[in-house]
Amino acid sequence: MAVKEVPISEKYMLSIEEAAAYFRIGENKLMNFAHEHMDADWLFFNGNRIQIKRTMFEKLLDGINTL
Repeated sequence: MAVKEVPISEKYMLSIEEAAAYFRIGENKLMNFAHEHMDADWLFFNGNRIQIKRTMFEKLLDGINTL
């Protein structure tokens, strides 16, 4: 059985690496931003792995001018 690869634009949650590529933000900057906002609704922790809720993070970025 073949595993189907889901396009990043259709994923609900993104890893730091995927989010960096999708949003064109550096991985280090994105990681630091996530650590500064540990209680944010757009973050999900799977063990020690940070996942970013794509649509919620898009809305956050729509409302700010600088990261």
